[in-house]
Amino acid sequence: MHRFNEPVAMRELLREWRIQRLKIAFVPTMGNLHEGHISLIERARSLADRVVASVFVNPTQFGPSEDYAAYPRTLERDAGFLQAAGTDVLFTPTIASIYPFGETEAWVDVPSLSGILCGAVRPGHFRGVATVVARLFNHVAPDVAVFGEKDFQQLLLIRRMTVDLGFPIEIVGAPTARDADGLALSSRNQYLSADERHRAGAIYRALKGVAAGVLADGNIPAHTASATAALEADGFRPDYVEVRSALTLQPPAPGEQALVVLAAAWLGRARLIDNLRFTRS
Repeated sequence: MHRFNEPVAMRELLREWRIQRLKIAFVPTMGNLHEGHISLIERARSLADRVVASVFVNPTQFGPSEDYAAYPRTLERDAGFLQAAGTDVLFTPTIASIYPFGETEAWVDVPSLSGILCGAVRPGHFRGVATVVARLFNHVAPDVAVFGEKDFQQLLLIRRMTVDLGFPIEIVGAPTARDADGLALSSRNQYLSADERHRAGAIYRALKGVAAGVLADGNIPAHTASATAALEADGFRPDYVEVRSALTLQPPAPGEQALVVLAAAWLGRARLIDNLRFTRS
């Protein structure tokens, strides 16, 4: 596995691969990897001849009340996981190589998606995500990029940004990796106590309950309210439980078929997010 801290040398290698007509896939991460991330690498390997992964803790997607300095940094452990999974290039850029004129220059934003749901609770977060992904795309210039469907709002935002800015990159969503009780794998899960981890699967059960209820009678407000109450009874502090269009994340139009139920809720120190897509007839 090749490792690069600066983009210039990496671009030379990627240029050689393109001359050889090798297809390049990209998986951007913030590190502190788990099996869910490795599933993204495996998906990328199935789609391309070479796989590039990045580890970069992006300061611009952290809010004022979120501790960027405390985010777990486990680079050598992550590198071992990535190499074992068959990653060809690990890109660990410096802040200066991503933000050469500082972190407040040249923002990218997708307002229709960045200010709703998690974006309403975490102002500026998705502007930071869109900005860093656009800059990473410029450095790597992959043919395809893989993102997890667990961060469904992020996935849709990146898809829209990619089309709107004309990046010739296919965006692929990979299925959410889950534990046996349905809890989505996440770096945040490490903040759960043993008792909280025992209860954490309730968030996925709540999503399934909403989807089943909406399919049965179509009463979205009643089922999202019931799920919110159930999570609160289990000790969660929900930010939201919402049913939205799976295409736009706007409130669904009457008769719209492709839907997604999304939830974000605190359990102790961990803010858990999850979603479940479903189709009504």
